[in-house]
Amino acid sequence: MIETAFTPVQSLGGGALIGIAAVLLMTTVGRIMGATGILAGVIQPTGLADWSWRASVLAGMISGPLAVMLITGQMPAVEVPVSTTMLVIGGFLVGIGVTFGAGCTSGHGVCGMARLSTRSIAATLTFMLTTGITVFVVRHVIGA
Repeated sequence: MIETAFTPVQSLGGGALIGIAAVLLMTTVGRIMGATGILAGVIQPTGLADWSWRASVLAGMISGPLAVMLITGQMPAVEVPVSTTMLVIGGFLVGIGVTFGAGCTSGHGVCGMARLSTRSIAATLTFMLTTGITVFVVRHVIGA
């Protein structure tokens, strides 16, 4: 049985940091902090200035666990209670969703909803509904 930990303080802190980062990116660069779009722009940049801010954001995302280790003395615990096959299938499905949804949860859910974008609100509701159904099926129907 997969157990979900209740961590309200850490969740609130992480959410606040994501929100602050999104606002800072919008005010300094004028771009939306959608992780998928940022990664796509690093892979296929339109120019050096465009690539540099995207690479900086990705470097920050990657170095986050190292900062936690420097502060606490240990790497954050990451538990993945599914098989590698399930991870690959999940990644493939997320890729399909990102493609058809024209963005990811960070772009639509954090930035788009904050701008009251109807398209982002619809996309985020779709993400959340699909996630809820998937969790129910995996935990209670399949029993994984």
